[in-house]
Amino acid sequence: MAVLVDEAHNMVERARQMYSASLDQSQLKALIQTSPEPVKKALQRLDRQWNALHKVQPAAYQAYSAAPEKFIGSLNQCISTIGDHFNEHPQAVDGTLQGFYLEAIGFARIAELFDEHFIFDITRREAGGKRILSRLSLRNVVPARFIRPRLTAARSTVLFSATLNPRHYYADLLGLPVNTAWIDVESPFNHDQLDVRIVSRISTRFTHRQASLAPIVELMAEQFEARPGNYLAFFSSFDYLQQVAELMAQTHPHITLWQQARGMGESERHAFLDRFTLSSQGIGFAVLGGAFGEGIDLPGARLIGAFIATLGLPQLNPVNEQFKQRMAALFGAGYDYTYLYPGVQKVVQAAGRVIRSQSDRGVVMLIDDRFAEHKVRQLFPAWWRPETSTA
Repeated sequence: MAVLVDEAHNMVERARQMYSASLDQSQLKALIQTSPEPVKKALQRLDRQWNALHKVQPAAYQAYSAAPEKFIGSLNQCISTIGDHFNEHPQAVDGTLQGFYLEAIGFARIAELFDEHFIFDITRREAGGKRILSRLSLRNVVPARFIRPRLTAARSTVLFSATLNPRHYYADLLGLPVNTAWIDVESPFNHDQLDVRIVSRISTRFTHRQASLAPIVELMAEQFEARPGNYLAFFSSFDYLQQVAELMAQTHPHITLWQQARGMGESERHAFLDRFTLSSQGIGFAVLGGAFGEGIDLPGARLIGAFIATLGLPQLNPVNEQFKQRMAALFGAGYDYTYLYPGVQKVVQAAGRVIRSQSDRGVVMLIDDRFAEHKVRQLFPAWWRPETSTA
């Protein structure tokens, strides 16, 4: 059997999700109130073990190097009790209880796989009064041990992507065999089709965000005036997007804008893309890494440029910092594996929306001084010829 994997740059995150699981205590508390007596007792025992886990935890978030064995034991007993109840009362299966049952089974199975490639963490929160609830998560960091056997079991496996760079990152996290052949297919596009500009005078770091708003707006307006047409503008968050869009609307009301919104449905996403026509002119604002950052095709005059006002780095939070520590321990490159490589991959994917055929011509503006750094530039496609502007 031969295996063909398209958009293989997404495999790391999707494999992590497959081998991760979480449980929320609020669901358990609600079930205790509504479940029949035998099931209720098992749920109450599980709740006591759950409370014992976070009772001694001083911080709102904490990661642990081992899975909670006593809790897993109580969880398995609870799974058995609920399963017996379903067998004895097949006509009275409660959907909420069944949902928890399936989530519990998944959590218990992932716990059996736990090793140094996983993180177990507890997130506490106040639930009114003195009540404390928590969420338990088993997070897979490196899915290589699960993916490698499936890759090697096939007669051959071919992974396709325009952004499998750097090689060692994907080889380490996906468990690619040492004899993997890497083939860089020459791009069908010429570098003169895409004008890649690094705008290094602007920093989009969180601490510089407010100061970046006006320069970004003026940069976008100047480009739009010089070459009217359809553009995409990518930002790191909805808040940042909204701030720039509001200032653009105030200072340049003649430029048509439309924005990605939180929780867009399929029809709303189609409506967003339908604004990009062969005769329209304007700027669509989107969040990098979201629905419009890859997998969309806007050839010709439907899209002639992109502004990318972010390095695309994943959010700095306790979970990602735990990933960084684990990556540093396993591969000696915590920051690169957790933040830099995933971030620049999203940037390259977004920039790839501009040139979709050999007749297209366009511009990509990479707005942040860090894009000029050598370790970032070496992650760009080989056919790009980026120029840095400091003025």
